Amino acid sequence: MHMMFKYNWAVREDWFKWCEGVDEADLLQKRVGGVGGILHTLFHIIDVEWSWVRTLQGKSDFNESFDQYRSIQQVRDLEAAFRPEVEAFVLGWSDSFENVEFRDISPDGRETLDTWGEVMRHMIAHEIHHIGQMSVWSREIGKQPVSANLIGRGLASVSES
Repeated sequence: MHMMFKYNWAVREDWFKWCEGVDEADLLQKRVGGVGGILHTLFHIIDVEWSWVRTLQGKSDFNESFDQYRSIQQVRDLEAAFRPEVEAFVLGWSDSFENVEFRDISPDGRETLDTWGEVMRHMIAHEIHHIGQMSVWSREIGKQPVSANLIGRGLASVSES
């Protein structure tokens, strides 16, 4: 679990750096699929990650609009503000949390029962899904996408045997 979050954070940082070399108009342009454009998608990834962590802890959610975060620096600042709480929760993860029940009430009143482990894996998959979309969009503007390769990022602890 830890490795996959660290992977997502490393790839996200690579996307932040990638964005610094792209015209703001290209970052903000509405694209087919996803939540909007490249920058809006990064905002969405950060928002969803923090919102789920807050929800699992029984804390209030984040309800701000992307309209307030329309530059790469503003999105980076948001990520920097949210990361400590997210990272503390993820790195404090224990196997005992795996099957803790999570009841979710959708806006239409429908209730679903999941586990914290399912929610955490959903968070991981959610970001990977959007990173794939951003890779397609990067090619549309003639740019090489960030590598999605997990191997070679130095994320595993190697044990001596």
